[in-house]
Amino acid sequence: MNEQKKIVPRRIAQTVINSLKGGVVPRIGLPYITVGRKLEIQALLHDVDIIASGGASFRFIVGRYGAGKSFLLQTIRTYAMDKGFIVVDADLSPERKLHGSSRQGLATYRELIANLSTKTKPEGGALTLILDRWISAAETKAATESGLSMDDPAFSKVVDKEILAVTSSLGEMVHGFDFARLLSTYYHAYLDGNDEKKDSVVRWFRGEYGTKREARQELGVNIIITDDDWYDYLKLFALFFRLAGYQGMLVMIDELINIAKIPNPQSRQYNYEKLLAMYNDALQGKARYIGFLMGATVETLEDRRRGIYSYEALRSRLSEGRFSQPGARDLLAPVIRLDPLSPEEMVVLCGKLADIHSGLYGYRNRIGDSEIASFIKLEYERIGSNQHITPREVIRDFIELLDLLYQHPDVRMEDLLESKDFTFAKSEAVSDESSEEYKTFTI
Repeated sequence: MNEQKKIVPRRIAQTVINSLKGGVVPRIGLPYITVGRKLEIQALLHDVDIIASGGASFRFIVGRYGAGKSFLLQTIRTYAMDKGFIVVDADLSPERKLHGSSRQGLATYRELIANLSTKTKPEGGALTLILDRWISAAETKAATESGLSMDDPAFSKVVDKEILAVTSSLGEMVHGFDFARLLSTYYHAYLDGNDEKKDSVVRWFRGEYGTKREARQELGVNIIITDDDWYDYLKLFALFFRLAGYQGMLVMIDELINIAKIPNPQSRQYNYEKLLAMYNDALQGKARYIGFLMGATVETLEDRRRGIYSYEALRSRLSEGRFSQPGARDLLAPVIRLDPLSPEEMVVLCGKLADIHSGLYGYRNRIGDSEIASFIKLEYERIGSNQHITPREVIRDFIELLDLLYQHPDVRMEDLLESKDFTFAKSEAVSDESSEEYKTFTI
């Protein structure tokens, strides 16, 4: 912990501390606090390399609430964007599913596209930026290869050929012809300075057209994105992004428990069928330049009544082999199970947080390794901690300690830890979230 420390910009430090104190994963600053998960990260980065070479991947990230699923997903998100990938992500909810009778699948697609991110626009909403960059790159390439100036009347024809080379590559895919036609429409609207037409194309790509008639009147296409085919358009986007100069696309979908919570068995099965179709496409080579990371709890995966294992075709593909065990997991399998961080890793993590906290509020960090070790020892000595404690709870407790020590400089950490008035946050695993999930599966 006392090795040379990285200076964390205050804007990032504020986001990291506030997010972790609120029990959520920050979308920026993760490299400053990443601890452990080295093997899991290596396995997923191998998948990223496979995607960049034209393949596809599909992984489930499985662990208890607060065990670090979302943290790992966001860490890989950052790595992937740094490597030139497009990343889209969404959390499932009662309104967002993989399939639904009231456009819940389309709602998930819309959320994914709304969160479309690149290294230069990591906060999402990057679709228009990517389209404009693609056209600009085509113009630059045409100018370099042809030697023509952009004012030359013949220049537009050269650019047309560059654009056609991309759009024609999409034509053989499902819905590829209309997708390519809309890309061409966007390009010509770009040339004409027709912002209204450009906005209409972007609306279509975002899945915001409700009827085919509206799309036909405004864009001349007799098709819209629906609950049934939104996944086909993700595959089209992945190939287009590759042709536009990116390495590929990573799709991250968390909170799969919201599928298991669907009360209607038939609706649940439709969602699991969609999940199976995506899984099969990735593993059988029917998708290119695309990877999927799905976040789920252990119960969501293994429950035989309503979870993923209730769908036999998925259970038979995802069940863990007899040799894999805690501490020696098969990280090349479709399911990556997250073992808890060790107490030693938690000491390192808390050390990083103490440095970030002191840098954010401008005080000298008075907490050393021995104090942090005492705090971690107390956390792990709680009744049931070997089964229920999670990094989320430990982190929130520790940030509370840091806040108190900063606001009360005369108080020592030892005094707080030894005080009978100091109470640790109750384990969510034995109270709110897990009990709620347990009720979901047992009613």
